[in-house]
Amino acid sequence: MLLTTILKVIWMVSAVGLTAMVLLHSPKGDGLGGLGGQAQLFTSTKSAETTLNRVTWTLTVLFMGLTVVLSAGWLDVAATAPTP
Repeated sequence: MLLTTILKVIWMVSAVGLTAMVLLHSPKGDGLGGLGGQAQLFTSTKSAETTLNRVTWTLTVLFMGLTVVLSAGWLDVAATAPTP
């Protein structure tokens, strides 16, 4: 029960953090030019944007992983299993 509560708190914090990270991203504005790859010629990747992308992806993986674990009920089954 305690593990489930801790994971739910981490899940909620990752949801809020992921929302904040997505809102912090600058709009790309590629339009249809992004389809052919021409937009890559004139842009440079900044260190701050790279870090922002890494944090966003980390929070995405954490959020999605915890969503699967918490919704599948795997922890509830382990907690209610009889001990020999």
